[in-house]
Amino acid sequence: MADMILRGYTKQIFRPKCNPNFESVHCIARLNEDISEVLPYLNTLLDGVEYFSDPPEVMFHHYGKIIKVGAKEIAINALEDEEEAERILIWLKDQINEAWANRTNIVPRYEGRKKPKLIEIIKLLPKTNCKKCGRLTCTVFAIHMLEGVVGPEDCSELDEENRKKLTTYLSQFGYI
Repeated sequence: MADMILRGYTKQIFRPKCNPNFESVHCIARLNEDISEVLPYLNTLLDGVEYFSDPPEVMFHHYGKIIKVGAKEIAINALEDEEEAERILIWLKDQINEAWANRTNIVPRYEGRKKPKLIEIIKLLPKTNCKKCGRLTCTVFAIHMLEGVVGPEDCSELDEENRKKLTTYLSQFGYI
């Protein structure tokens, strides 16, 4: 592709320092090029959840992960392994270069999309604080849901009616 803005990166895979026993890993990719100019176009193309202008960064929820793309760095959370990180980075590099190549046909967006409200998620959860999901409380579970770490299917105590309501609610915001 002749009109590439991102040609390469160097990735680092690590376990979260706050919980080294965590089974998932995180990835930081240091970009060889400054891609700040493409971020508003990428935000439109991938329907960014959050957009920050100083420093320029856009955040996405894709593949059940939180992905932050900055001018010189990409960060991805909760990965199974380095292979999954590489697959997502290759996909993202393609998306970045596609957004750049097609920028004349894309309306740049300088804000994130509307987000679900924490209280609306909590209302639909069972509020038993059973810990079966691995979280201390249903509120922590709801916060992780907003972060894209878990979904309605990860709450075993959620009845089918509220699971459907929660799925419908979250899908309005592109979370499902």
